[in-house]
Amino acid sequence: MFLVTGATGGIGRRVVRLLRQREQSVRAFVRLTSRYSELEHRGAEIFIGDLLEEKDIQKASQDVRYIISAHGSDSDALSLDYRANIELIDQAKANGVEHFVFISVLGADRGYEDAPVFKAKRAVERYLAASGLNYTILRPSGLASNLLPLVERFRETGLYLLVGDRKNRTSIVSTDDLARIVVDSVTVEGARNQILPVGGPEILLREDIPRIFGRIFAKEPVIVNSPLFVIDGLQSALGLFNPKIQKAMGTYRTLLANEFFCTKDEIANLEAIYNFQLETLDSFLRRYLAV
Repeated sequence: MFLVTGATGGIGRRVVRLLRQREQSVRAFVRLTSRYSELEHRGAEIFIGDLLEEKDIQKASQDVRYIISAHGSDSDALSLDYRANIELIDQAKANGVEHFVFISVLGADRGYEDAPVFKAKRAVERYLAASGLNYTILRPSGLASNLLPLVERFRETGLYLLVGDRKNRTSIVSTDDLARIVVDSVTVEGARNQILPVGGPEILLREDIPRIFGRIFAKEPVIVNSPLFVIDGLQSALGLFNPKIQKAMGTYRTLLANEFFCTKDEIANLEAIYNFQLETLDSFLRRYLAV
């Protein structure tokens, strides 16, 4: 039995689908308000709970062999990215879980002080590595699925808003590839007790993304390049009303202000460990857009 947290998210939903395609037993940890009917239809066991409640984590973790932590935090990194994962790890130890897969973030080890999510995930990485559990920590860069709403908007308007340095490098990983890597991590020997950066096969400039959109739709992109200080002003303004949102925007600003990409050697190592070729962003988008 696999326990998957964040089971209705972009990564978690794909992980549950793949596990069910492979006829694996899955317990999907979901919120009452989330859309989980598809997972139920696929044969996943639905556990409705709250990751802010230790008792729910304890109950969900019973009788499972593997735990996959794929949940995000919205604006509450301390409670969800940190505390919930610490409790999951403790329950994994108590229940003799065979392997724990943790979805971290590329750059978690860089010490970004203004990015709560990065700090929380790095603390969880350290705790998991010292836990005595078999583990795989995956540090993905940008997810291709996050671009689907942007590419649909581009299809309608031809516009692309790019905030910050358009020359910053990035590696966009196919979210389907990431799900496969997550699932395979519990059985692939080379992934055991490893921290692995996960990106796509290409190192892209941020301005390359709208150009890929343009190629797909045979349309010249209109790139609106907004300076980063716009985000700084918005962050300051929001802080007057909601300090929690202001902190969360620190993570967003970090993502916009810095480069997040995997080297060619890191990608070659990843493909060697998992024995498949990673998908390009162009290929991912064409599949989902049926273009």
